[in-house]
Amino acid sequence: MRSEGPFMPDSHTLISVKPVVLPAPGGRGEDLQVRVSAPATGGDLPVIVFSHGFGWSMNGYAPLADHWAAHGFVVVQPTHLDSRTLGIPAEDPRTPLIWRYRIEDITRVLDGLGVLEAAVPGLAGRVDHDRIAVAGHSWGAQTVSALLGARVLGSDGVPGEDMSDPRVTAGVLLALTGLGDDLTPFAAEHFPFMKPSFDTMTAPALIVAGDHDQSHLSTRGPDWFTDPYTHSPGDKSLLTLFGAEHSLGGIPGHEVAETTDENPARVALIQQLTTAFLRSALQGDSAGWKAAATALEEDPEPLGALRSK
Repeated sequence: MRSEGPFMPDSHTLISVKPVVLPAPGGRGEDLQVRVSAPATGGDLPVIVFSHGFGWSMNGYAPLADHWAAHGFVVVQPTHLDSRTLGIPAEDPRTPLIWRYRIEDITRVLDGLGVLEAAVPGLAGRVDHDRIAVAGHSWGAQTVSALLGARVLGSDGVPGEDMSDPRVTAGVLLALTGLGDDLTPFAAEHFPFMKPSFDTMTAPALIVAGDHDQSHLSTRGPDWFTDPYTHSPGDKSLLTLFGAEHSLGGIPGHEVAETTDENPARVALIQQLTTAFLRSALQGDSAGWKAAATALEEDPEPLGALRSK
């Protein structure tokens, strides 16, 4: 397996096991199915819990999950209740609460890391449970942002429950929707949870936005997806991808139908920068992150721009 660039010096054969089932008693109504991918060798492996976008499942996002696992991370991918693989109808009484069940899915994964580790042949004893990041795309980014400290505003404008988790060190937020002030009438009616406050999202995060990502859920333009960077405190970086739409060049999978802006080079850049960021946040490799950022800045034909605060 070849390296994906000058900042990815080590790549490994990976192993992947699915489905691993975590019991989910209560209102969820379905046990939680999870995919676990990891390098075949090595120890003290940090963890990334990845939340998929609407309709997807543990089987998606191979361009990210496989890359991260091949470069030294244990990647855990739960299947949320909105997955097309489960076929839950819109009129199901759980539907209005799926956004909360999604967040609880991530917490359940964190609670069950020992079970997941034991379910993968050869993985036991190789996982560092103290170095955990969360990542997600679209609705998945909204899901994991709660673990980083984002909260949902109620109809009275007051932030709701704090669902952050101290076990989470950092996050990667891909195409995360912005503030709820400019929702379309349809979005405001059907997705009342899309009214975030990022004021308490203090954990370090890399936010990735496409400058051609025009959402039908907001009356604003693509800058809507930069709100999580603008309105959150602390250590944040924003990667703005030139020409990218909501799939950011194809991160859900290779040649999938919903990718309207297929661009393998853009996906490779996301692979490189997210891996460098996560290594910096979880393993202290600040030199690799700085080198990746400098390379993008000095590229004569850059695919995006990176800024940090």
